[in-house]
Amino acid sequence: MGICGKDLIKDGWFSERGALWPGQAMSLEVTEVLYSGRSDFQDLLVFTNPTYGTVLVLDGVIQVTTRDEFAYQEMIAHLPLYAHPNPVDVLVIGGGDGGVLREVLKHPSVRRAVLVEIDAAVVEVSKRFLPALAAGYDDPRVEVIIADGAAYMEDHANAYDVIITDSSDPIGPAEVLFQPPFYAAMARCLRAGGLACCQGECMWLHLGLIRPLLTACRRVFPTVGYAYTAVPTYPSGQIGFVVCAKAAGATPAVSARSPPPDVQARLQYYSPAVHRAAFVLPEFARRAVEGEGEETPAAGGDKKEDP
Repeated sequence: MGICGKDLIKDGWFSERGALWPGQAMSLEVTEVLYSGRSDFQDLLVFTNPTYGTVLVLDGVIQVTTRDEFAYQEMIAHLPLYAHPNPVDVLVIGGGDGGVLREVLKHPSVRRAVLVEIDAAVVEVSKRFLPALAAGYDDPRVEVIIADGAAYMEDHANAYDVIITDSSDPIGPAEVLFQPPFYAAMARCLRAGGLACCQGECMWLHLGLIRPLLTACRRVFPTVGYAYTAVPTYPSGQIGFVVCAKAAGATPAVSARSPPPDVQARLQYYSPAVHRAAFVLPEFARRAVEGEGEETPAAGGDKKEDP
């Protein structure tokens, strides 16, 4: 039946433990449990915390808190979107909380934003308890499809300028989003000159996952980069992004456009300077990402099978 989020609350504290971050846990005080239930795919838990606000947990793993969510949502969305000169049609795979969609809609060039989420319960729970993230669902440019993202892309070749995969970790319903056929389908779904951005795990914990993930992407994309952001409530406080360009010689590490002043005033993390800086990695991670030598046991973390 899978994990029950409420069972992870002991003495008024929620603790996030997982095989992908062995030997550590993130604990948050629980002020109030707002929702606890199970969908056809996973366990859902929503609670409040005095420091981080409302917290969404899926299968025991923190996905969103209202205090620090912008650091993830802005970067996974704006890295590919501002690297593209004129994104018109945008596809979001996963991201049922609505945060990525909210950021996509800040681009006036976007005429159509399609969100494909496999679990309708995530969308409904987020609309109810995370309205600041889910507000974009009411935008007339938005289409929501409850379906498998990989299957959807197979039926929509050359349809999108930018694809953003906002996935949880490669276990449970998100496992397919880390497999080589998914990246191949993503490349076919992109138009010429298109860009894709995928959640790329934590450099402190998952170099053993990141290296084969990048290898798989490089088999289908001529240009692949790795960037990162800081999110306090994610394991080790950091998470990465794999940014793929369909054009050879593309430079996703440099923004093609800048946010207009009114948009930049609403952004809390992203800027063109942060865009460039996000691709500058610490040496241990750069060596691993670029395939120089072998990562150290401390940097490599757990050794998982190739995605």
